[in-house]
Amino acid sequence: MTLRFSIGLLALSTLLASAAYPQQRFQVVSTVAASEIAGRPVQLDARGKLLPWPFPDNIGYSYSSHVLSQWTILWDQFQRQKLPYFYCCFAIDRATGEVSPDRNWANSTAYLRAMLQGFVERLYPYTGDKRTLEFLEDFVDYEMENGFTPDGYVWSRVPYPSADPGVARYRGWSPHGEDYVEPHLIGEDGYAYVRLYEQTGKEKYLRAAIHFADELVRNYKPGDADHSPWPVRCFARDGRVEGKGMGPYSANVLGPISLFDELIRLKQGNVETYSRTRKAAWQWLEQYPLQNNVWVGYFEDVAPSMGNMNNVVPLETARYILLHPESDQNWQQHARQLIEWVRTTARWPKYVVHGATVTTEQGNGIEFCCNQPNQCCDSHTSRLAAVEALYYARTGDEHYREEAFRSFNWVTYFQGLPEKAHAPFSEQWWFTDEFTDGPRRLMDAFWAVPEWAPADESHLLGSTSVVTQITYQRNSVAYSTFDSQSEDVLLVAFKPTELKVGGRDLRRLPDWKWGGREEGYTFDQESGVLHVRHETSGKVLIHGEGGSEPTQEITFDDPHLRAGTTLQDEYPKGVAVWSPAAWRIIPPSGKFGTFSLGLTGGATPAAVELKEHRTLAGVDVYNPGDEQIPFEIHCGSAELKATLRAGEMKRLRTKFPSHCRRTEITIPPGLELRFDNLAYRP
Repeated sequence: MTLRFSIGLLALSTLLASAAYPQQRFQVVSTVAASEIAGRPVQLDARGKLLPWPFPDNIGYSYSSHVLSQWTILWDQFQRQKLPYFYCCFAIDRATGEVSPDRNWANSTAYLRAMLQGFVERLYPYTGDKRTLEFLEDFVDYEMENGFTPDGYVWSRVPYPSADPGVARYRGWSPHGEDYVEPHLIGEDGYAYVRLYEQTGKEKYLRAAIHFADELVRNYKPGDADHSPWPVRCFARDGRVEGKGMGPYSANVLGPISLFDELIRLKQGNVETYSRTRKAAWQWLEQYPLQNNVWVGYFEDVAPSMGNMNNVVPLETARYILLHPESDQNWQQHARQLIEWVRTTARWPKYVVHGATVTTEQGNGIEFCCNQPNQCCDSHTSRLAAVEALYYARTGDEHYREEAFRSFNWVTYFQGLPEKAHAPFSEQWWFTDEFTDGPRRLMDAFWAVPEWAPADESHLLGSTSVVTQITYQRNSVAYSTFDSQSEDVLLVAFKPTELKVGGRDLRRLPDWKWGGREEGYTFDQESGVLHVRHETSGKVLIHGEGGSEPTQEITFDDPHLRAGTTLQDEYPKGVAVWSPAAWRIIPPSGKFGTFSLGLTGGATPAAVELKEHRTLAGVDVYNPGDEQIPFEIHCGSAELKATLRAGEMKRLRTKFPSHCRRTEITIPPGLELRFDNLAYRP
């Protein structure tokens, strides 16, 4: 995870934290009139409230751009270096955009796996991109081979939580000791394994999850105010909590509870013992943390402390309660209580940046982590916003929708590789926070408030079941869920005229209510929001009128080319041919958070020709200069003319006819534009 601060963690951490923050009480909530966030100029509405980045006039494009940028960087590193396998984080060369691993801090192995599964569970149905599953499975399979404790241990054949940087086999992070486990994470990881089984049908993931659950049952002990049912950290061989880095208490029993819930629901493993242990753990949660707010014990690089509290456990607990209100008769009260505790606790500072509440991650009331606002901690603010958005979705409380909206807007400034954003005390980025945990929670925004998704695109935004297959076409969406019973949220860019579940017609309902039992759907034509509830089959087919063909994109990150490279001939191979000496690769900068393509105007137009019957559908265009630039895009007799103000970016859609292949772009001589996310119809 991050470079966390906690009393007694490490002398180095203490020294750095003391240098950054004087040992004195901080203001719990501060108002910050920032001109930049992560080095990017703020964009405000008429009331001075924060708008999203990089498209201030389009929430959907900005939020989607954030999610897809983070995935683009993950996929690039997976193909080239596989850094997340052996390192927690990386540094960025600001001149070239290249990344190199940090060789000094804990590799968050099991944390990253659990978070990545949550991200891909949402990302795959949103995009239909099966590479997301390829990435996830490869990562999990590697961990299964290299990250489990030995047979015969008190905690046997369960995942180690972390590793030293660069180490290919995992036994924990050596500053805490070696050969230890974190039981709350065994539960989180096990839940991720079950969901991956549901998504892929591969039983090896289910078998592993059942074993994790059995180990949690076997090592369960009744808790009290000072001891949780499972310790925050203990030695794997004998279960001892005495020793450097070990400790008896973590408020995070939600991981094991979620694993038990899913296995009980599937009727897999020893359901009777899972039910009994789950009930006892939930009773402990209600009796202690939900009453005394001792929310400690989560991060893999923090020494145990009853004073150093964090936002992760209470907010993830609130999220669970909102998604499973049947588990808590006081669900609304408890969810709101947890949100407000995070927003008001004096354990760490919060900041209000142009109406957006920004939370740091943890603290003891004097020392805290992490940086001052607008440098880091986007994943934690994303989590707060996600829970607020889900609270709005469940209760209709508009106050929490507005709070979530502004905070999510702040998060979008961190997409890609911002020039002035970094982790505490360093110039690095974390794989966990920025590329899995943060974006998975931003995707909750679409699920809770589907109007925040791109209005001119069709996407499945959320489901109470795992989505196993999905296909998008011009005026149809076909998908399958693991469960026959599911509530699904989509935003479609066409008018549905026919919905079928398991081959049978689905009737239109007069209104929508979460948690209902009547099979049917509702559709709001103005917003394009479609709610589907199916009870008898997981196969859903939606047909309609209008819409446009789905597109694919050239991102200029895949395959990777170094900054300054001039495109020659085909790129990507078999997709497009570029006029020589005109186009060059630009590192992340300005309003592009990933690699883009630069073009300087000349005497003749620059051209790109798409191969195999592909047609240009659109492109993102950015003006990095300080003067207005008019330009033209031609394809035969079809043309598109536009003008970009200094520093402006637009997402253009061409609507060129299907026979168009060769596109020419004309820019005034000596002026430069940059291009990214070139969309084409296959």
